Amino acid sequence: MNGVDLEELRTLIARHARRDTHATALDDVLVSSVDRSAPPAPSMSGVVMALIAQGSKRIALGSSVHEYGPGQYLVASVDLPVTGLFTKARPDEPALGFGLVLRPALIAELLLAAAPGDLPPASAAAPPGMVVSDAPAPLVDAVVRLLRLLDSPRDAAVLAPLVKREILWRLITGEQGATVRQLGLADSGLAHIARAVQWIREHYAQPFRVQDVAALSGMSASAFYRNFQAVTAMSPIQFQKQIRLQEARLLLATRPGDVTGVGLRVGYDSPSQFSREYRRQFGLPPSQDAVLLRGTTAGREPALV
Repeated sequence: MNGVDLEELRTLIARHARRDTHATALDDVLVSSVDRSAPPAPSMSGVVMALIAQGSKRIALGSSVHEYGPGQYLVASVDLPVTGLFTKARPDEPALGFGLVLRPALIAELLLAAAPGDLPPASAAAPPGMVVSDAPAPLVDAVVRLLRLLDSPRDAAVLAPLVKREILWRLITGEQGATVRQLGLADSGLAHIARAVQWIREHYAQPFRVQDVAALSGMSASAFYRNFQAVTAMSPIQFQKQIRLQEARLLLATRPGDVTGVGLRVGYDSPSQFSREYRRQFGLPPSQDAVLLRGTTAGREPALV
C-alpha cells in the first residue's frame, strides 16, 4: 500500500469529520474521528464498507470477533447487531475511519456491465456477513480521490458517482468480492438471508418459528438455519434477542422510568427474564443502565466507521 495515500486519507478524514454525525456532503460517504477508547457499545453494523486510516477497531458479532486497523477494510453485507470499540484512539492520535454505504442496486448495475468471464460464477452458499481484508493500493487511492471531492463541491456532483462506482468495482473484484457480489444478486443466498434479517428486525417483538421464516425466505429449514448462522454468526433466535435488547436500550434512553413497559414493548412477557438478559448483554440491569443513558441520544449510524 502507498503510505502517501494513507497519510492523505488521514488528513482528509481529520479535516471533514464531525462530532455529531458520520455523514458528509457526499451521499452514502461517512467519516469519523474518535479520540478515546470508550467502553464497548452495541449498535447495528449497517450495510457498509469501512476502511481504517488510523487506530484500530474491534467488532463482536455473535461468537465472532473482527479486528481491523490502518489500511484494512471491513465489509458488512447485512445490517447486523454488533458490539464495537476502538482499541487504539487517543486525543493526540485519534482513530480515523471512512465508510461507504453499499447499495445493492449499484452493485447489480456493475455486475451487469461486466464482460462475460470477468467475474467468477456466483456461489449458491451464503458468505459470512462480515469480512476483513487488507486494502489494496488502488482501493485506497479511489477513497482518497472521493474524499478530495469534499473540498471541490462543483466537481462532486459529476465525479463522486463515478468514483463510488470505481470503489464498488474494486470491492467486487477484490479479495472479498464473493461477499460484495452477492449483495447485487436478487436470488443469492445472501439475499435470502437479508430478507429474513429484515423480517426479524421488523417483527422482533413477536415470537416466530424458524421454519416459518425459512419459508418466507424460500429455503428449507435446514438450509436456512445453516446459511443464517454463516451470515450472522448467530441462530435466528439469538439474532432476535440481540435486536430486542438493542431496541430496549434505545427506548430506555428516552423512557428511563418505564423499564417494565419497555420490556413488554420489545417482546418480554417476564420482567425478570428481561432484566436478566439485559444485564447479561450490557453489564447492568435496565433500571441502572437507564440512569446512565438519561440525556444521551442513541444513534442509528453504522457502527463500523
